[in-house]
Amino acid sequence: MMLSDDSLSQFINQAEKAVESESCLVVEGRLTRMVGMTLEAVGCSVNIGERCHIETVHGKLEEAEVVGFTMDKIYLMPIGSIRGLGPGARVIPSHRAAEIPVGDMLLGRVLDGQGKPIDGKGPVRCSQTRPLASEPVNPLNRKPVEESLDVGVRSINSILTVGRGQRMGLLAGSGVGKSVLLGMMTRFTEAEVIVVGLIGERGREVKEFIQQILGEEGMKRSVVVAVPADNSPLMRLQGAMSATTIAEYFRDEGKNVLLLMDSLTRFCQAQREVALAIGEPPATKGYPPSVFAMLPQLVERAGNGATGGGSITAFYTVLAEGDDQQDPIVDAARAILDGHLVLSRDLADSAHYPAIDIEGSVSRVINQITTDEHRDAISHLKHLYSTYQQNKDLITVGAYQKGTDPLIDDAIDMMPTIRSFLCQNINEEVHMQESIDTLEQMMN
Repeated sequence: MMLSDDSLSQFINQAEKAVESESCLVVEGRLTRMVGMTLEAVGCSVNIGERCHIETVHGKLEEAEVVGFTMDKIYLMPIGSIRGLGPGARVIPSHRAAEIPVGDMLLGRVLDGQGKPIDGKGPVRCSQTRPLASEPVNPLNRKPVEESLDVGVRSINSILTVGRGQRMGLLAGSGVGKSVLLGMMTRFTEAEVIVVGLIGERGREVKEFIQQILGEEGMKRSVVVAVPADNSPLMRLQGAMSATTIAEYFRDEGKNVLLLMDSLTRFCQAQREVALAIGEPPATKGYPPSVFAMLPQLVERAGNGATGGGSITAFYTVLAEGDDQQDPIVDAARAILDGHLVLSRDLADSAHYPAIDIEGSVSRVINQITTDEHRDAISHLKHLYSTYQQNKDLITVGAYQKGTDPLIDDAIDMMPTIRSFLCQNINEEVHMQESIDTLEQMMN
């Protein structure tokens, strides 16, 4: 039977409305099991990454995210509290993924992992939202790293020069000055916007970082995403992604952004908790393969945008447990980042701050953003420093006789000056050009 054009058009419209109404149906499910922090449910059709609401015995709706499935079962990880959840609880799909508000109104605010303010300054009124999982930037469209970024720290500006759009790791054990160094860069950097992600650290440190390290002036151009260790692993994961999403928004607005994340290790540990809870087998020192898949997905979102656009220069702290530089997360981060700063416990114990080990640290873009004279001065300083460190025991016990080796003699003579150059007070700001000029004059 042939249909007229009008009849055919009417049939298509009715079919589209039927499909639309069918897609809007919310098929509820039921909780069947809970193991650790993982919830199992049946009866609802949802996809990975979507949010669901679960009704408690008190009538409240708690939010959870779909993290896995097996046949007709889905695995959910709660965002907040699990109190009041029981077998048979209603699971109501929202058919939407996690989003956070973005806009200039975020500057000066402190948010949780869902983008909700926790600073008591009222709601955040932003007209835009963005999903936490964004599409990666085409590497061929990225602007190359060609300009240096002044972070206000003499040893970094001069010897480990950082470029706009570079991603650096801050590798260190506990208690050697990671947070203080991040605070110095936050206050002194020339970046237009600063996004700080405090992921999985002690709750006490959040207020200390904001008030004592960041300061009132630093907060004016900063956004802080704080997700302390007592939050759920899913919230810690989303805190890191929220900080990155906010940084991406400001980069797309053409601004130069400094992203500081403390710490990348806690992000990986949160993913390990989620993965093990849904049955993924551990592979490397207890870390499942998904951890090493998510790590580059997060850090590759930072960097330069398209030519003529903004940039995200990122510093990720990586906790070397037991000062082990071969820890799997340390090793993975070192391989995928554009350089790393190693903080030495020996230097910190000798009151050498910032405790940057210039022998173990490297900036992989330094050749693109420095002059020949600058690189020669860096090589000269590192040569003298390394020579002294290699012969330190002989020099200390008096076994070395002056005049035996001219290079060692030069290293001994220059070492007090080099140490003074590498040390810097927490409130002292040293600009890029001043750092380079002092280094070149010292080495010449």
